[in-house]
Amino acid sequence: MAEPLKAMYNEGFLRSFGRILHGAYEAFDIEGFVAQAMRKPWEELELKGRMRRITETLGAFLPESYEQALAVLYAVDHECVGFPYLILPDFVEVYGQAEEHWALSVAALERFTQGSSAEFAVRPFLLRDPQRMMEQMLIWSRHSNEHVRRLASEGCRPRLPWGQALPVFKHDPSPVLPVLEQLKDDPSLYVRKSVANNLNDIAKDHPDVVIGIARRWMGSSTRTDWIVRHGCRSLIRKANPEIMAIFGYAEEEDHTPLVAAAALSVDPAVLRIGENCVLSYTLRVREGEPVRIRVEYGIDFVKAGGKTSRKLFLLSDKTVPGGSRLSAVRTHRWADLTTRRHYPGGHRIVLLVNGREVASTELILEAAGK
Repeated sequence: MAEPLKAMYNEGFLRSFGRILHGAYEAFDIEGFVAQAMRKPWEELELKGRMRRITETLGAFLPESYEQALAVLYAVDHECVGFPYLILPDFVEVYGQAEEHWALSVAALERFTQGSSAEFAVRPFLLRDPQRMMEQMLIWSRHSNEHVRRLASEGCRPRLPWGQALPVFKHDPSPVLPVLEQLKDDPSLYVRKSVANNLNDIAKDHPDVVIGIARRWMGSSTRTDWIVRHGCRSLIRKANPEIMAIFGYAEEEDHTPLVAAAALSVDPAVLRIGENCVLSYTLRVREGEPVRIRVEYGIDFVKAGGKTSRKLFLLSDKTVPGGSRLSAVRTHRWADLTTRRHYPGGHRIVLLVNGREVASTELILEAAGK
């Protein structure tokens, strides 16, 4: 089993980081820094808890003056590149939110994001003064460095995973839209992915806003079209009629169903948590013109309290001739994941074409040790 991500913050990392800091700031106490950072309950701390512990300990061993502490970090940031060094922007979040430090902190976030990412650290600044910070984000969206441009989009996502939610933008995403407009044809895929993820966040609270953007942006360029499709993925999964029409997915015509026949089976139909099953499906689309279809299977997973929650899995997304017959098999693994635990019970499995159920079956999941 792979080590948890939090394991990257260990004694070896702390000593290495401490040596880097000592090289720029001779008074930095490496042994004291390591000991204080790893004090109990270090082992129980998760990833962000360890990161914040290191940040707070860093503040105790760097100069008391925020300006002087930043000067030390500026002297070493060229050596502190990669995901573990989210500590540097986190330092700005923890120690740099005073009004008198605003300009200094904005400059530090711009600098540090180029070596790691300031997408989490910028969010408290947005929560405190959204208008002022979004003006800065718009400036960053025109920056020559792709990491800074990405920060302009990623930092203001309403629902950034692992990050503080931004209720102000959940309620009204309009301040975010000028940034996305600026970045909608960005040459960097790294930036375009962020723009698409921001749109997908907005779509969860304001689908009409994203549908409007999709209509306006579609056809602008291949890069923009890619953003639109990925930004509308949640709406596609929900088979939103307007979005399905925008992307050319076929619908029922003159009361003629899109799918003329379909079947779905699972083998074995009874298995234990941790085992695999094989899903098999066949379907035939209606006769006539070629049609765009999206084939998925959905599983109504049993939750701890006995209720169910559906998750969809893509099988195929393409245009096929009228009258086509499609069939395939897919192995599904029932091992527990960090993002999903399995519970015993009857699990309904459905086959969907363009969001409509066309066939179903059921699987009985038993406890692992039964």
